[in-house]
Parts: sequence; structure tokens; C-alpha cells
Amino acid sequence: MAQFLAIHPENPQERLIKQAVEIVKNGGVIVYPTDSCYALGCMMGNKAAMERILSIRQIDLKHHLTLMCADLRDLGTYAKVDNSQFRQLKAATPGSYTFILQATKEVPNRTLHPKRKTIGLRVPDNIIARALLAELGEPLLSCTMMLPEDEEPLTDPYEIRDRLDHVVDVIIDGGWCGTEPTTVIDMTDGVELVRQGKGDIALFGL
Repeated sequence: MAQFLAIHPENPQERLIKQAVEIVKNGGVIVYPTDSCYALGCMMGNKAAMERILSIRQIDLKHHLTLMCADLRDLGTYAKVDNSQFRQLKAATPGSYTFILQATKEVPNRTLHPKRKTIGLRVPDNIIARALLAELGEPLLSCTMMLPEDEEPLTDPYEIRDRLDHVVDVIIDGGWCGTEPTTVIDMTDGVELVRQGKGDIALFGL
């Protein structure tokens, strides 16, 4: 049975943030709010937890997983970005964007797209998510909280508990965060729009 933690969206309780992160550090899978849908997350280096997320979503790594990062310093550690790309990323973060980038060797190979060796990266504009990341001290390996039989992401924490209580370890109730996914931009070779979502594409001249 999952821990169900009601965390204030504007003033997260430090005790509950620490409790959630401790479970993640011990191999747990978390459901947490972002600025664009709820997300599933786990430690980047935990193979078993990653496989649980893939199983819940019924996807493979051809569907990019995302490193949810606290700030742009993490992006520079885990992705290869040049000065021009960094300026574009700085203008768009934090925000509802996922960027497909070439991964560095800091990212476990098993988490990458099997052929392209790319990873999704993003910096969320959500206080709870950023508190979790600050406490964890590294990115959360994440993907949208959407079940294979559904047409939209789950956004009601109580429904998430009803459906996933026995397959995840922590569910954070951080209030409503919508069902519109992130805008996905591939920056591995220029700037290519993969999916129009919540983030404004005008920032990238698209």
C-alpha cells in the first residue's frame, strides 16, 4: 500500500518532502505533481524501479524517459549542450517543456533511447517537484502519469490512489496540476517540435 502524502502546493511541509525522498532513495516509485500533469518518478540509477515505471506505463525506452532536474546546472551535467542551446534552455526554464538531448556519460546507459542514446530533460515550474529534487540532490527519472488504457493523464490524486495503490510506494497529493502535457522539443540536431503541449513554442521560433 502506497504512502499518501498531502503536501501544500505553495509551502511544502519539509517533513513530508523528506519522507517521500527517503522512500525514493530506498528504491521506491513516486507519483508527484509537476507544472504539467502528475508524473511517475524514481532514482535515476535504480534499474528495478525504472522497470516498474515502464511496466505501469506499458512502454519501452523508445518512449523517452525524462530526467526531472532542479535547475539548469543539472542539464549541463546530464546532457550535451552548446552555448546557443543553453541560452534557449535558460529562456524556457523552469517551464512546461521537455527537451530531447544527447546524454552524457553521467546518465546510466539503460535509461537512454536504445538507438539514439538520447534522454528527455526538463526543469519543472512546480514548488513541490522542485522541493523533492532539492532534497534528493539529483534528477528524478520520470514520465507522465498516464495509464495505457487512458486517453488523458491522471490528475486526481485520489483516483491515482484507487488505481495504483499497490504498484507505487508514494502518492503525493499536491492539488490540481492539469492534464496538458509538456511541449517536447528535440534539440539533438537543430530545433524540432515533437509535440505541442503547454509550453509556448514561440520562444523557439516555431
